[in-house]
Amino acid sequence: MKYLKVEGHTNLIRDQFSNAILNTNTTEYDNYVSLKKTKQSEIKRIEILEDKVSDIGRDLKEIKNLLRSLINESWWSFSWRYK
Repeated sequence: MKYLKVEGHTNLIRDQFSNAILNTNTTEYDNYVSLKKTKQSEIKRIEILEDKVSDIGRDLKEIKNLLRSLINESWWSFSWRYK
């Protein structure tokens, strides 16, 4: 493969076959890969937290419905006894 240096950029070369520009700076690449992994793990953590919040919301809704049922049953039972 033949590469040409990109004018004004010491770490960039152009592949003559594909015309692609390649970065030869491995430190920058390693930093990119590390940053990408960090962002992916952050996205995964956020997804997990969103799922947990949804679960808590569903649980809270269920608790509220159970409390309403208990209140309605207690009220009906109370009002039926004292009529």
